[in-house]
Amino acid sequence: MISTFPTPTPKSAPRTLFPDGVAVVIGGSGGIGSAICTALAEAGTDVVLTYRSNIASALSVVDAVAAAGQTADCHQLAIESASDVAAFFLRIAREHTRIHTVVNASGALIPMSYIGDLHPEKFSEIMNSDANGFFNLVHASLPHLRKQGGSYVQIGTVGMFRWPTRDIMSVAPKAAIDAVMTGIAREEGRNGIRANTVALGLINAGMALRFKGNAYDDNYWEAAVKNTALKRLGTAAEVADAVVFLASNRAAYLTGQTLVLDGGFSL
Repeated sequence: MISTFPTPTPKSAPRTLFPDGVAVVIGGSGGIGSAICTALAEAGTDVVLTYRSNIASALSVVDAVAAAGQTADCHQLAIESASDVAAFFLRIAREHTRIHTVVNASGALIPMSYIGDLHPEKFSEIMNSDANGFFNLVHASLPHLRKQGGSYVQIGTVGMFRWPTRDIMSVAPKAAIDAVMTGIAREEGRNGIRANTVALGLINAGMALRFKGNAYDDNYWEAAVKNTALKRLGTAAEVADAVVFLASNRAAYLTGQTLVLDGGFSL
């Protein structure tokens, strides 16, 4: 008797998380932005990042992306300038086959102030740099994403779910941005474009560290840890993992959503 054995089924090729092209990370030189750039590279996509003034940090991120096996480039950009943002995206579109992802991780060091103590000029200034700046990003990048679809990921704040006293200048512009993100998700889904937000609690990286010893003293940090369900602060790597998931094809049926990454602070 001749024994026969079934022919092994060939293993399918591993699913790629991103199409050919580039992910653009606005504010990619910062503590959280740099982790996002590296995680995107590790997930298999090339990266273009922007910085406002710290070119040394931006260049170190370029090196980290290269070490992960992908290419990267960095550009100085102030997003409150609509003309500069438009020129930036035109250049990136010319230099790369496709822009498939835009991540907004930008953010300036803002004053911690009670609403009643905040001067109208400061409110207007930060709303312009954050909220108007984000609209500039959308206006300039949307025509490029419409060509083949893509994804927006915004770094938001848990302040939309649990009010952080004296943090009006973080929450107010993010509220405006959230409205735009919802509109993108609803209006541009027909063009294969998704839009999702990662709302951060206190993360032990980036802007929060710059507040240490100033607006955020030791008592503030201790109280923040006690107020989370997980009894710890988040990390930049955890933010980056969430961003990569939302931007990738693993979240292909997810749009208009907010992932609250706060260790249970808002519960």
